Amino acid sequence: MTTIGLIGSGNIGSTVARLAVAAGHSVVLSNSRGPETLRSLVTELGPNARAGTPAEAAAAGDIVIVTVPLKAYRDVPAAPLAGKVVIDTNNYYPDRDGRFPELEDGSTTTGELLQQHLATAQVVKAFNNIWFEHLASLARPAGAPDRTALPIAGDDPAVKRTVTEFLDSIGYDAVDVGALAENWRTQRDAPVYVTPYGAFGDPTGTPADARTVREAVAAARQAAAA
Repeated sequence: MTTIGLIGSGNIGSTVARLAVAAGHSVVLSNSRGPETLRSLVTELGPNARAGTPAEAAAAGDIVIVTVPLKAYRDVPAAPLAGKVVIDTNNYYPDRDGRFPELEDGSTTTGELLQQHLATAQVVKAFNNIWFEHLASLARPAGAPDRTALPIAGDDPAVKRTVTEFLDSIGYDAVDVGALAENWRTQRDAPVYVTPYGAFGDPTGTPADARTVREAVAAARQAAAA
């Protein structure tokens, strides 16, 4: 049984936790407000879930998902994540996060910022381009004709395989978009952000296969070159 640590248990974090438990994984949830605030979610998820501090979730997880507002990425505990596979779901919203000049001028990406902070971890960007309601509703078993794909970006092929296997276990295919520096192609306002999976506000969603996702990711590069 794989243990998934969650640093942040909001909309995306709690949705991934539900999918992970349903797939037979165990989860350790955390947030900035303390384990006691996660009691109802842990009760809902059952015996394969428990709550802890961010450091405890980081230490416990075989895979650790960082799903906090970008402005808080420096608060993620680095030491217990040494050598770990970390999935970064962050997006940059200036109205919420404040201005990051290095993101404004395109000299780095959100995933690279977290990788710099977690220098001894292996960061893969995933889950940042899909609305949490669609993430909950579009999971399908392997081989389903209407299976949906999610883009991932990272620097280590073996680590990306680990993330791909995790996505597969919770009901999704993966589309490798390249190195972590390429995660700008999946960020807010990019063609693959939310739109391929259906209308925002409609929780049913629309399945988007790997070809659809690849085409949307390619469209971001074409738009940047125009």
